[in-house]
Amino acid sequence: MARALVTGGAGFIGSHLTDHLISLGHDVIVLDNLLLGKREFVNEKATFHEGDIRDLPLLKELCKGVDVVFHLAADPRLPISIEDPSETHDVNVTGTLNVFIAAKDAGVKKVVFTSTCAVYGDQELPIREDMVPVPKSPYGLHKLMGEQYAQLFHELYGLSTVSLRYFNVYGPRKTAEGGYPMVIPIFLAQRQRNEAMTIVGDGEQTRDYVHVSDVVRANILAWESDVVDGQPCNIGSGEQVSVNAISQFISGESVHIPERQGEMRFIESDSTRAKDLLSWEPTMPFLEGLASLKQEWLGE
Repeated sequence: MARALVTGGAGFIGSHLTDHLISLGHDVIVLDNLLLGKREFVNEKATFHEGDIRDLPLLKELCKGVDVVFHLAADPRLPISIEDPSETHDVNVTGTLNVFIAAKDAGVKKVVFTSTCAVYGDQELPIREDMVPVPKSPYGLHKLMGEQYAQLFHELYGLSTVSLRYFNVYGPRKTAEGGYPMVIPIFLAQRQRNEAMTIVGDGEQTRDYVHVSDVVRANILAWESDVVDGQPCNIGSGEQVSVNAISQFISGESVHIPERQGEMRFIESDSTRAKDLLSWEPTMPFLEGLASLKQEWLGE
């Protein structure tokens, strides 16, 4: 049995990861400020601390005796990072630096850092890790800086780290509030309220959706892997799905709203590195996962 600290463990992905770690018999500590997370998402067998990753003394205390840190805590709201880059920098960069400092000082064996495809900006498809990142938002830049800290802390201090660049994660507990992007729960919530689904721009923009269960498995495999130098791995399905296709599958009326700043237009991952280094591949077909959510939200 290992002891794990999950920052952001009351959030969408973090709570699923916590559940899985507990099911494997591990001791889990959850740190979350509940800005975007929900207390009811936290497994009752986890030790919960309401707090902030900007609180370095708290992090140092929580890291004592911990074997692995899964660092998911962040402010992932891309539009908010454009409106207030200073505040989100404080959370996403300074907070992440605090996590690495606390882990190093406590002798943590490995840190699994949650990054994002937003580091890339617009690229030729499919997107590979050897492409030069050109973030289009402060959020993407913040995460890229976190990856660089992961690599630097390995080089300077010998801390084992790995970074996972999530593409568009979907699944149960993903709400229509808070995090970003969130077109699927927004559409489902609008359908629940008998409202028209709001399609940004022409709706032809695509995303690469990966189910939360596959992302949880990627975290476990990253922890168990031989990757220690902070190098990033794409975690995506390798398939493009347009906003229009999602609205058509959910079915119902729709309206178009203006495009937003900072968004990538087309996204498709190449996750070969994750397959080679982590022995990870996605297993949940997108339409199967979406159909399950539609049944859960709408009963149809």
